[in-house]
Amino acid sequence: MSLRAAITLEQSWHRVPGGTAVAALGLARALTRRPELELVGVAARHDKPPPEPWRPAIPVRHLSLPRVALYESWHKLRWPQVQSATGAVNVIHATTMAIPPRTAPLLVTIHDLAWRRFPQMFTKRGVSFFRRGLALAMAEADLVLCSSQATLRDCVEVGFDETKLRVVPLGVEMAPADKADVQRVRVAYGLDRPYILWTGTIEPRKNLSGLLDGFVRLDQDLDLVLVGPRGWNEDPDGITRKVHDRVRMLGFVPASDLGPLYAGAEVFCFPSLLEGFGFPVLEAMSQGTAVVTSRGTSTEELAEGAGVLIDPLDAGSIAQGLEQALEPSLRARLELLGRTRAASFTWERSAELVASAYEEVA
Repeated sequence: MSLRAAITLEQSWHRVPGGTAVAALGLARALTRRPELELVGVAARHDKPPPEPWRPAIPVRHLSLPRVALYESWHKLRWPQVQSATGAVNVIHATTMAIPPRTAPLLVTIHDLAWRRFPQMFTKRGVSFFRRGLALAMAEADLVLCSSQATLRDCVEVGFDETKLRVVPLGVEMAPADKADVQRVRVAYGLDRPYILWTGTIEPRKNLSGLLDGFVRLDQDLDLVLVGPRGWNEDPDGITRKVHDRVRMLGFVPASDLGPLYAGAEVFCFPSLLEGFGFPVLEAMSQGTAVVTSRGTSTEELAEGAGVLIDPLDAGSIAQGLEQALEPSLRARLELLGRTRAASFTWERSAELVASAYEEVA
């Protein structure tokens, strides 16, 4: 007998879907390969599907309210129930802090609590939304799935019952790029000089200003390439003005170009202030690119022993980490260690842990 689970996928329609969409869609794809499960997606009312990179691999049923009204209604009125769109389900899985009413056993994925640590980096409305979602998760969730040990520790700190917390690391799924692919993207984006790479959604906690401050201290003839969509509360043009001639901003790039961009970089640097997981770190490692990233957050779990760890609040530490990773012998060792590390983070492993959690509550 199969277990039927409803999984929220509204983030696929967000202006900037970001890591929560990558996580939910990757997990959904892997869960479809488990014969004991039947998955159905849940989203707000939409006139058309999301753009191609963000289209779910499972059927999605739509509730009658548009997103803003749906989120408000879920959090304040605890209505509508997901079953009004999906039919009967054994489990409801909220993959973001938009928490539907608990009309079946409820699981909530919490990627991070960055809004609590750095509320000034979020809008007041955003903080209010997250605060309400956190309160509902604490009151109603049967299990909470944390993307990292760092997030689990944060959840314990705010008062979650530790017996209801499960660590579910996410996966990476990126084919290795060959030399021809690397050369193709170099030509396509005009990257004719060696470069350090950063990827992500441009927002304050990603610490681009810290990266730039560290980069300008680096005594090497390299460019800095920034890849990813503009998010919120950040002015990348202002941040990069001091070294504009050495910074390339590529914006959003298709998935077919992302792997070769990682593979072509001398070093990947990700000095984020706080992450719930850190997809870019694993993506870079999967391409055999040496990684420099932050201590004190989840990326330390990913890179420890296979990357250079730095203090993201210290530009000197960032510069020193880059210098270390660029040293040929260490760089070669990190490339090998990184590939091995990334290979252990699979969506199949994530799906196995989530399926076990579904069975536990159902």
